Amino acid sequence: MWRGLNVPFVIGRNKTIMDKDFINQLVKEYVHEKELYLVDLNIAPDNRIKIEIDSFEGVSIDDCADLTRFIHSNLDRDEEDYELEVSSAGIGSPFKIHQQYLKNVGKEVDVVTVHGGKFSGVLKSVTDEGIQLTTTQMVKPEGAKRKTTVYEDVYLTFKDIKTTKLIIRFK
Repeated sequence: MWRGLNVPFVIGRNKTIMDKDFINQLVKEYVHEKELYLVDLNIAPDNRIKIEIDSFEGVSIDDCADLTRFIHSNLDRDEEDYELEVSSAGIGSPFKIHQQYLKNVGKEVDVVTVHGGKFSGVLKSVTDEGIQLTTTQMVKPEGAKRKTTVYEDVYLTFKDIKTTKLIIRFK
């Protein structure tokens, strides 16, 4: 437990700012036993701390509130003022970490490549190096009266992916 440690700040240009490594360790300590994982952690120069968490089972408001209380209990407002926001990863936000890809296997995603290509399809599999999508196209074969559905598997490496977002459909 981090209680009592007086190291959450570093000196910047005539200003103290929160130590990102310290906050990161606090979050990792908390999520370690909770089946949650850290998606993103940002600390603005004015000490606005923004934390995004996720889980394979989803994130409840209680998960966010409990993490908020845990972090507050390990920081000293007398040392430095800060603003803390803990939330789940946004449903329409691009994936930021590998676990988000794993969580969404079997679901539809949009992928934009660093070269400007765009693919939409079902996220079929995830490896350490990249992803496999099954894309669907309606193609009218020569001489046919109707279009038929053609499925194609596309493999993309993570270094070639600019953004990946979950496709949300309301039926």
